[in-house]
Amino acid sequence: MATERLINNSIPPDISPLHSLVSGSALLVYNLQHVIRWRRMVTGINLQFRPWYLLFFIAGMAMAITSLFWLSGEILITSVILGAFTFTYSWPLLPFKNKKRIREFGSLKILVLAGVWTIVTSILPILYSHKHTLDYPFEILLRFVFIFTLCVVFDIRDMQTDLENNIATLPNKVGIDNSYRLINITLVLFAVLSIVQYFRYPITGRLAGALLTAVITKVVVNYLRKHPSGKAYLGLADGVMMLYALLVLLTPAP
Repeated sequence: MATERLINNSIPPDISPLHSLVSGSALLVYNLQHVIRWRRMVTGINLQFRPWYLLFFIAGMAMAITSLFWLSGEILITSVILGAFTFTYSWPLLPFKNKKRIREFGSLKILVLAGVWTIVTSILPILYSHKHTLDYPFEILLRFVFIFTLCVVFDIRDMQTDLENNIATLPNKVGIDNSYRLINITLVLFAVLSIVQYFRYPITGRLAGALLTAVITKVVVNYLRKHPSGKAYLGLADGVMMLYALLVLLTPAP
């Protein structure tokens, strides 16, 4: 919706075929693993929420399938490719002996994850609005840099688990201190790209929202470094994406 706000110069509707596809696909993918492991849920929180996993999976599938009838062939082809990357990211579908999931390839994992979400949140809206992706290069670049930053944050959270599973993620390769230095660099790059985009599309509120997001993300990263709880990661690290979108959507029209 933040991308649609830029390219159409108006606040997009809350419900559209594209939004239904993206939201439905997310519900489907994130709940599929729980549905497949249904019989193995015996105790704990997974068992408590088992009916909700199935409900959200069915709802997501219904949303994704019904949206297909109103989307262009270009978006459908792109979505099929994204779906292939998404499922091979989480499920052992690759034809290799030891590593069969993209997430088991540390360097590839972060690029695929950031790339898929960049395409979903920037390129798909551009295609949906019948615009040319080359007209919005900085929107795509700054989105990738921002999501890449958050992927590094979550890889830092999972360092020990990935190490135990012999997954050489970026933080495990370069170390935790260099990972935080990389986060600082990418946040500065995100701010610079936002400034460059401003000269192409001079929307003061959008620039202010991006710079504020960069600052708040830095504060969140510092907090998570000292207080690395699961709820803090989900609420704050994921929360800055919602914050950025809201700040952009609330930007007055130029």
